[in-house]
Amino acid sequence: MQKWNFYTAKELKPSGWLKRQLQIQAKGLSGNLDKIWPDVRDSAWIGGSREGWERVPYWLDGFIPLAYLLEDDDLIARAKKYIDAILAQQKADGWICPCTDEERLHYDTWAVQLITKVLVVYYDCSGDERIPQVVYRILKNYYDLLKNGNVSLFNWGKFRWFEAFIAIRFTYDLYKEDWLKDLAKLLKAQGADYSTFTEDWKRPINRWRFETHIVNLTMMLKSEAVSCDLLDADYTDTAEYLRSILDRYNGTVYESFTGDECLSGLSPIQGTELCAIVEQMYSYELLYAYTGDPRWAERLEVLAFNALPATLSDDMWVHQYVQMSNQIACEKFPGRSLFRTNNGEAHLFGLEPNFGCCTANFNQGWPKFALSAFMHSDNTVLSAVMLPSFLTTEDMHIALETNYPFENSAKYRITSQKDFTLLVRIPSFAKNVTINGKPAQCGEVALPIQGGEYTEIQIAFETAPYFKKRPNDLYAVRYGSLIFSVPIACEKKMNEYEHNGVVRQFPYCDYEFIPKSPWNFAFGENTLLVQTKGVGNIPFSSENPPIVVRAKLKQIPWGLEDGFETVCAKKPESLEPISDELEMDLYPYACAKLRMTELPLIKA
Repeated sequence: MQKWNFYTAKELKPSGWLKRQLQIQAKGLSGNLDKIWPDVRDSAWIGGSREGWERVPYWLDGFIPLAYLLEDDDLIARAKKYIDAILAQQKADGWICPCTDEERLHYDTWAVQLITKVLVVYYDCSGDERIPQVVYRILKNYYDLLKNGNVSLFNWGKFRWFEAFIAIRFTYDLYKEDWLKDLAKLLKAQGADYSTFTEDWKRPINRWRFETHIVNLTMMLKSEAVSCDLLDADYTDTAEYLRSILDRYNGTVYESFTGDECLSGLSPIQGTELCAIVEQMYSYELLYAYTGDPRWAERLEVLAFNALPATLSDDMWVHQYVQMSNQIACEKFPGRSLFRTNNGEAHLFGLEPNFGCCTANFNQGWPKFALSAFMHSDNTVLSAVMLPSFLTTEDMHIALETNYPFENSAKYRITSQKDFTLLVRIPSFAKNVTINGKPAQCGEVALPIQGGEYTEIQIAFETAPYFKKRPNDLYAVRYGSLIFSVPIACEKKMNEYEHNGVVRQFPYCDYEFIPKSPWNFAFGENTLLVQTKGVGNIPFSSENPPIVVRAKLKQIPWGLEDGFETVCAKKPESLEPISDELEMDLYPYACAKLRMTELPLIKA
């Protein structure tokens, strides 16, 4: 089992379309949340009166690496302002969360686990020498409180116990003190054991439970990888076993799970929470780094290139709480909600539809993904995901130029003062792979790099679009890591208002997306033609997609879900065509904000 280490935001920088995506994020909600949202702007974490639990740490978890990846002095200064204010509140015994001493017993220490992880992220980006001792004191206080029974794990802290292990590992590597391993064992003993919940995942129920909460489950996937060494336990690949159960009964076409908010079965009209997508990405990043198993990297790509941008507006000022594979409208439900435990506005694009956790937490998705482009171990550099990037260390520089996943080629420009091995992960779906014009295989390809020389490596491969079988006798079009959908034209209805002291105004108001074109299609002949169009200023543009797949479709009598006027039925009423065959451009799933993704295939 090969373990990999991450580079820091000082060493690894985005370029090309990835940098443009991060710049959009910085100009949108992520880069302005501290200016316009009271739960961050006026948080108790910085001495204010608003929420003092998870929202500021959630936001900083993405805002900090975003600032340092873009080398933006204003963003960096604002991140430091928040960190300084948080550190100033640390008590003499090490406690740092904004509550009184009397409130600690009933304070859900999920916030302790989260803020320590965020402080490690800040240290990795800034090198701030205050952080190791601050984190040490937080964890030592946490250990003492848990050991003496002055606090205990319950609710979110109980179900997210493993999140503390990011900071425990960081601190143990620095100080090597045994109490840190004892803390790990205490958290494990009081934490939830997800392997005992699997029967609950096989049949969705319309009831909110921690055991089936989608964000808990996507976080959980990394639990063994981040904890086993500190617990002196063997790694058993529990993540793969648990993921397979979740996928079998709740899997989505974009390789997450339905969860609105709790597990919701296999229907393409159930939702997936945005928090779950970014947490699943983070789990897969750590799973790949810990195990070296390329399955996690390929699954990570599918989430990042489809599910993440699909649920964000082009300008990243608004987002959905939940996305749906077959999403023919984003309009408020006038009566009961379609979703199992979410309200009838959870699928709207807005500032904080349904609940504000995703408003704060979605920020980590793109920056942490960007930091997963390259990893290292000993004298080997791993190109983990083909993302346009620059890697610069004391003795080497690698520039990766690519428009992957929209185009299947990449060029590495390398200068180095030492010999090393460049290991390139080429996806398993790649065909006719060439490296500098010579045939090669997919998988991990080791390329020796000579010190003192300039090296250029050109990699190219082919792949073909195909129909991927889905439940309910439906199919989806997939091409490499990209999924394609029938786009539905829409009218955007803007809604500006104030609720509970939170203002929604352009550009961070709420939007309903009202369909203006047909959606009731089936795939006709299984002829699919890929057309690349070039990556524009908005990489996942809903108006100018960088790639399309030309397909033949026929309209069918699909029907609506019982009781709803803006939701298609889970599966069509009939496969009898009601139109001639039409040629249409399928858009990348991420670009089609209203879409039909899982359709029947009418075979000749």
